[in-house]
Formats: sequence, structure tokens, C-alpha cells
Amino acid sequence: MLNGPLAGIGLTHLRVYGQRPAPDGVQCGCPHVHAITHEAYYVLSGTGALELHDTAHGFRTVELTPGKLVQFAPNTLHRAVNTGDLTALVLMNNAGLAERGDARIWFGPEVDADPDAYAALWRLPAEKGLDGALERRDAAVTAYMALLALWEADRPAYFAELARFFDLHARAVEPLRPRFADIVANGPKAWVDETVGVLGALPVRVGEADAIAVAPPSGEPRYGMCGLLGQLEQTSNV
Repeated sequence: MLNGPLAGIGLTHLRVYGQRPAPDGVQCGCPHVHAITHEAYYVLSGTGALELHDTAHGFRTVELTPGKLVQFAPNTLHRAVNTGDLTALVLMNNAGLAERGDARIWFGPEVDADPDAYAALWRLPAEKGLDGALERRDAAVTAYMALLALWEADRPAYFAELARFFDLHARAVEPLRPRFADIVANGPKAWVDETVGVLGALPVRVGEADAIAVAPPSGEPRYGMCGLLGQLEQTSNV
């Protein structure tokens, strides 16, 4: 059996920030985007919503309740909203590249034009812990409120801003392509190649009789973009 969770996906236990409201009065995470990673939320407990933005459909909100799964594609700006102790299992394809560099937080065009300012905001959780994570979230939501205002008042400008932001992130992650390609080759592609090999060998039986367990997250949670994160990645044979 190949290493890691089934099919090379990334699995993360998420508790969406609920310590205090953001500047718009909402308990939430940071609005952000991925360039090449699909993502899904499976709600374990609590209630909330996902706010989604893309250049095809614009802005919409999807309610989150226990047992519901919501999946969205790359180049979807998204914000997780917590209306009642929202906890979710987050699934990402490509071995969870979003946790390995495929993510950019919405801080608005002025910060995007200043790499040092962006980097300083990005580092806040590492420097200040939870207080820094919420400070970073508040800076993102302040800028995000301007985007929501464009949605209401000037749709062409709203879509132009989304396209600018998505293009910026695509350019930013392009230098990471070789590292991302290695992760994909050793994760999801390896799982696909194994399956193709098993299919090609039929009717001969190919494959190992094996099973693994993925341990619950251990240690202190990380302060992520959406909330408190625990990676499900430690495996053992059973």
C-alpha cells in the first residue's frame, strides 16, 4: 500500500475561528484562494457557511450543517463563517498543496502591490500566536469588505478585482511548480498509477493485503487561515 491517506488527499481537522468577531461582525477565517487545489468541507459539528467568489458565478453563500459536504474548485476565493462552533474535516486533492504554498490571503490591492507588507501580515500567527492569527484575519476582512461593496455597487470592477487577484497568485506559485510536481508524483499520481497497473493486470490478482490507521491530530493546533488546524497525516500499519 502506498503511504499517506487514500488517493493522496490532504486531510485537516478544522475549528473555524470563533474567539471574537471580525471587523464586519462575523466570526470567520481569512478569505483566500488556491491556484491548483480543489477543496471540500465535510461538517462534523456546529453550523456556519462558506462564502464563495469566482469569475464565472460571482458571489454566493452556501450554508454548512452537520453531515453536509461542500466542494469547490481552484480559483475560488472563499471565507469560512462560523455561526455555531463550526468544526469540519477539510479534504484537499494534490496531497494538500494548499498547506504547502498554494494559498494567498485577500488583503486588497494595496498590500498585493507591497510584497513586504504582505509577508508581514502572513507572518503574524507565527510571531504572535492566536492574537496574530486574529489580527491577520481582521486585516483580510477589512479589505474583503471593500470587495463585497464592489459586488453590490460595481459588478465589472468586482470581477476585474477577482481576476487580478487570481492572476497574481498564479504568478506567485509558478516558481513552486517543480516542488509541487514532485508532491503530486509521489502522492495522487502514484495512487492513480497503482490503480492503472491493477486494472491492466486483470484477471491476474495484483496488490498487497494491507491496512493503515491515520492517527488523530496531536500536539497544539496550528493557526491557519480559516481557524485552528490539526493535520491527519501520521499513519501506522494495522
